[in-house]
Amino acid sequence: MFVQSSTAMPPVLIAVDGPLKGSRLPVSSEATSIGRISSNDVTLLDVAVSRRHCTIEHKEGHFLLIDLESHNGTFVNGLPVRRYILQDGDRVEIGKSAFVFSLDPGDGDASQLSDSLEGADTAILAIPLPGIGRARESTALLRMAAFARLIHELWQCRDEAARLKMQSGLFHILFELVPAERGALVIGEDAASLEPFCSFDDGSGSAPLVPDRSVLQEVFRRQSPVARAMVPERGDVSIVAAPLLQGDRVIGVIYLESSRSGGAYRHREVQQLAAIGSLAALAIDNARYVEVLVSENHRLLKQMRVEHSMIGEAPRMQQVFQVIGRVAAQSSTVLIRGESGTGKELVARAVHNNSPRSAKPFVAINCAALTDSLLESELFGHEKGAFTGAHVQKKGLLEIAEGGTVFLDEIGELPLNLQAKLLRVLQGREFQRVGGTRTIRADVRILAATNRDLEAALKAHSFREDLYYRLNVVAIEVPALRERKEDIPLLAAWFVKKFSVAANRHVSGISAQARNCLLGYDWPGNVRELENAIERAVVLGSADLVLPEDLPEAVTESAASPTAGSGAYHEVLAATKKRIIEDALAQSQGNFTEAARRLGVHPNYLHRLASNLGLRKK
Repeated sequence: MFVQSSTAMPPVLIAVDGPLKGSRLPVSSEATSIGRISSNDVTLLDVAVSRRHCTIEHKEGHFLLIDLESHNGTFVNGLPVRRYILQDGDRVEIGKSAFVFSLDPGDGDASQLSDSLEGADTAILAIPLPGIGRARESTALLRMAAFARLIHELWQCRDEAARLKMQSGLFHILFELVPAERGALVIGEDAASLEPFCSFDDGSGSAPLVPDRSVLQEVFRRQSPVARAMVPERGDVSIVAAPLLQGDRVIGVIYLESSRSGGAYRHREVQQLAAIGSLAALAIDNARYVEVLVSENHRLLKQMRVEHSMIGEAPRMQQVFQVIGRVAAQSSTVLIRGESGTGKELVARAVHNNSPRSAKPFVAINCAALTDSLLESELFGHEKGAFTGAHVQKKGLLEIAEGGTVFLDEIGELPLNLQAKLLRVLQGREFQRVGGTRTIRADVRILAATNRDLEAALKAHSFREDLYYRLNVVAIEVPALRERKEDIPLLAAWFVKKFSVAANRHVSGISAQARNCLLGYDWPGNVRELENAIERAVVLGSADLVLPEDLPEAVTESAASPTAGSGAYHEVLAATKKRIIEDALAQSQGNFTEAARRLGVHPNYLHRLASNLGLRKK
């Protein structure tokens, strides 16, 4: 059954893939160790290879491959093995490397062997086949590999024409291995739930075959092959069927029929079909697993690859990005909450840009910037003559944004009378123009944002409770900048790059002292205040780096003060600054450049500070 080495020359491993590709490595007559560390006989510098991965030992005329409990396994002809007697032509895969085991050291080179085995490494049955010679066994193994590959591809194929072509090829290979004229592959967790996956009739090429239900049930019950000779009810055909075994569980059956004159299927053919069934089960299980992985990967990528213009690596911001990824694909109303300047509109735009509505308009309106009458007209539009100055009909933002998204910023400022009308839009997706009577359908998604405490507004009866619950379907809380200070250097660097281009100045970055000032400040205006501070520093600064003196005084004072305390503290601080500057100017005879040198600050900063403190240049 196994071929023993009869040559005096040692066998070789011919590398056909991996870092040693093209090499011929002799196998010791005692033992050859393979692994990642240099003490092995064959060293593979590959993180997928264990330190001591496997050995090939020469025992009783055989070469025994032993996996040394490696992390990623050792594969022979596509299947994982623990102990396996190598035969001439076997393909051994270790990490990213692949070798062909050859008992004849004079075999062709590695590239020829690699070409001859191309396409045969998807899955090859790593057990000897009973009752056939070595040459026929090699041919059968290659056909089985092609059979397994076709099942995998057929499982994933959605094109009907391509499926029929693959199906034909699949059964032609199967009929060469086990003679038959008709066959079917049925899938199911039990005999009652079996469904045909594919079938074939050698006469018509596509005629469906209805397998004998009693044979299928017996295969499931016994979990082993079943053969019946000359079944009268089926037209005196012989039947053979084998389970698709996945561990100790049957997931389907390979079923064949033949009107062969020889009668019953021989024992060798039944065993061979059983081996094919195990291989088919592995291919189907792999295909199912790939489907699950692809689906899960697609879902996770959609959540991870959220397109947005926000910068942030802090955990709180990563949570915001994840929520955006999950909610964007839905049509739910979203309420975005956070302090002024945190980037609520950027969150709204990210939700829109990652949604199925991204090709449609994104319309933003500030509810606090317009009067009641103008806001109603902006939202719903108006008819000609609806009020003084309404000379023509005007579409509102809800109509303009048809199919897209309407972003209502500062929703907490929306007047009560408009809150009731907005509630109708959210409930019935319809509205009327100002001065109109026709009801208009609104296919829009509503996103709203506020920096107000809406719960307090509910108690004060300045915000409708029913509207609050309609808006608060999904809430996204955007953290204040002081809650994610690790993002301040990232944001500051981005703003430096942005404004240095706009100001046509070369500013390479932020000094360490200035960075400490930025990190020590609480940023009540959040990202917007940081952006303004960096823009000011880039425009007014004169060095290649942003220095502390280029930053607003509030930022530098906060860094200098252990407690941003009472008004008395600031008064004392201002008086002290004024006295120090006056002394420096007196010693420099009114020369600001010399005074700045004495104080260790930039002259520009000294000029701004003197101006802020009410000092005049003398």
